Amino acid sequence: MKNYKFAVIPGDGTGPEVTAEALKVLAAAGRKFNFSYVTETFNWGGENYLATGEVLPEDATDKLKKFDAALLGAIGHPKVKPGILEKGILLKLRFDLDQYINLRPVKLFPGVETPLANKKPEDIDYVVVRENVGGLYTGIGGFTMKGTDNETAVQSMVYTRKQVERAIRFSFELANKRHSKAAPWRGLKPEDIAAGKTAQLTLCGKTNVLTYVFDLWERVFYEVAAEYPHVKTDYAHVDATTMWMVKNPEWFDVIVTENMFGDIITDLGAMTQGGMGIAAGGNINPNGVSMFEPIGGSAPKYTGMGVINPLAAVLAAGMMIEHLGECEAATAIEKSVAYVTGNKLKSMAAGKMGYSTAEVGDLVVANL
Repeated sequence: MKNYKFAVIPGDGTGPEVTAEALKVLAAAGRKFNFSYVTETFNWGGENYLATGEVLPEDATDKLKKFDAALLGAIGHPKVKPGILEKGILLKLRFDLDQYINLRPVKLFPGVETPLANKKPEDIDYVVVRENVGGLYTGIGGFTMKGTDNETAVQSMVYTRKQVERAIRFSFELANKRHSKAAPWRGLKPEDIAAGKTAQLTLCGKTNVLTYVFDLWERVFYEVAAEYPHVKTDYAHVDATTMWMVKNPEWFDVIVTENMFGDIITDLGAMTQGGMGIAAGGNINPNGVSMFEPIGGSAPKYTGMGVINPLAAVLAAGMMIEHLGECEAATAIEKSVAYVTGNKLKSMAAGKMGYSTAEVGDLVVANL
């Protein structure tokens, strides 16, 4: 039996509530699939900041490096100015732990309503790989003549070849792993399949305007593609990508893009799959400590009411154990969530599910 060590950061608002349900499901999966784990909780977030004035302790990164993975509930507090916790916790941990991949599955579950007319679960099932530590988010830039009429603000999109190549290579490997699911409706035409293509990877960029950065991305993309002849390659400008995510989401299998574009299109993807209550993601260092989280915010107005949807946190826990190699257990968790959405819940919305937060967790456990 494998035994794992997980860091748990419940965070703010309803974060502790959804995290509790994720751990409940994880415990049940461990019993069924023969793995165990121990956890250590770190109460980093808004309440801690308000009480101590400290966003993160100096040794936070060193502490997390001792774990196999981390599970995050939510960050965001109504009494803390926006940006303090997000930069001081989320971005700092991503950068310090070199979690250079943000992985966001976009999957429509049975029974979940999508705003896209006539689209079904088989039409919305792809993954976005967002480069997670470069680009505009590194904060390279500044002000000149601040506070005057001639004030100038500059923030630069900067990428090294190493950053680009490792994100692209991860994406080709992911497309390779997903190939058994590939089908003609997912961007692959009969002639592609006849030619031995079993998966598709789309580079999302802006080569016609951001001519330096995406010249680098595009060159590396096609150089690495030569090592993966069975993966069909495609390119789309970011504006075209957003249109097709709405009109023809079935065209996509895996999308890879830079940091800011990825931040934008993954939230669009979350809306098409039924909203933040069902969207999970991972901040991944393939050779280090990765952190997994529900994408929705801390929802402070629902704190302590027991009405928040925990399924995104449950799916995040599933992603975490899949990342560690417990694929059978992760698949079972996803299938159980699909059963619950398709057969039990009245809605994904807080207070409208027909069950409490804890009862939804119980339903997932019961159907494992």
